[in-house]
Amino acid sequence: MSIPFSEIPSPCFLLEEKLLRKNLTLIKSIAEQSGAKIILALKGFSMYSTFDLVKQYVPGTTASSLNEARLGALEFGGEVHAYNVAYLESEFEETMQHCGHITFNSIAQWEKFKPQIQANKKKISCAIRINPEYSEVETDLYNPCIPGSRLGMTADKFNGKLPQGIEGLHMHNLCEKDSYALERTWLEIEKRFGSLLTQIQWFNMGGGHLMTRLGYDHPHLISFIKGVYKKYPNIKEIILEPGSAFGWKTGYLVSKVLDFVESGGKNVAILDCSISAHMPDCIEMPYTAKISDAEVTEKGNYVYKMGGLTCLAGDHMGPYAFKKPLKIGDTIVFEDMMHYTMVKTTTFNGVNLPNIGIWREDNTFKLIKSFGYEEYKARL
Repeated sequence: MSIPFSEIPSPCFLLEEKLLRKNLTLIKSIAEQSGAKIILALKGFSMYSTFDLVKQYVPGTTASSLNEARLGALEFGGEVHAYNVAYLESEFEETMQHCGHITFNSIAQWEKFKPQIQANKKKISCAIRINPEYSEVETDLYNPCIPGSRLGMTADKFNGKLPQGIEGLHMHNLCEKDSYALERTWLEIEKRFGSLLTQIQWFNMGGGHLMTRLGYDHPHLISFIKGVYKKYPNIKEIILEPGSAFGWKTGYLVSKVLDFVESGGKNVAILDCSISAHMPDCIEMPYTAKISDAEVTEKGNYVYKMGGLTCLAGDHMGPYAFKKPLKIGDTIVFEDMMHYTMVKTTTFNGVNLPNIGIWREDNTFKLIKSFGYEEYKARL
């Protein structure tokens, strides 16, 4: 049964449950075949109404803030790993309560919180994030290895020796990349941090592994991870923490046409959602999201830009060519809208956040949450 999008309360982030399960099944299979531990990066996908399903396939979550650590511990359960650019003194005790693995961005941060870690009754395994000074991410906004990056320690800061008490290393320099980019990164890490790799118990390879994308070479990833284990028998655990891979192509942003404006020979369809407030990566990255039954082109008989509700002049995307003219009330379905959307939305201009819903495997719709004035007010 196809989803009756016109009947979904608009605007709405709509997750298709069977597609999420498909991704989860693949991720679990890769983990089992490779021996890697794959956990969910909450910064990319935090839809906790799905956690009862997700935790059937992966053992835990990774957090980049105390709030994410809380969400992982309280709503997901299982293991919680943490990496923060800097930890706040006022929050660190609670961070330790929730987390079994903590990665520090700098050696100075480790030295600062080391006494609390060692005095803590619960065993917490700690790591330092490294900067391999190598990345294949094309957009500087998402590249953690650009000159002057604040993310991680370069090799010269270690002097060939792991800080006392540190058991792991953590890298993250990928963004929606494949296993070959990971392998090339690893070669650079071996050049720069080879002496440290023989001293650690675990290595976190971070996120950006888009293993659920069509064409991803799963056998190569599995072989690569097995090879690292074989070469470094001291490394007992390799961790991967993708975010986008979980929500990749599992859902939509459903919207409706409210009005039309013609300007300079261009037609703009005004929607009941916002590109800048609800799909910010389309402005930041930038990329043009796909719309069902439309092509991203300015060539065609029925070409429109999609305009958002905010007063930001750049709150638009396109152009898109449709097979027939649009009319007020038509449903517009943006595809692949589950990752890095809900976690980044804003209420700029007081625009309501989209509803959140699930199209379940039994072909029924469940409205998870709707938003209004109270959510807008609570953020100010």
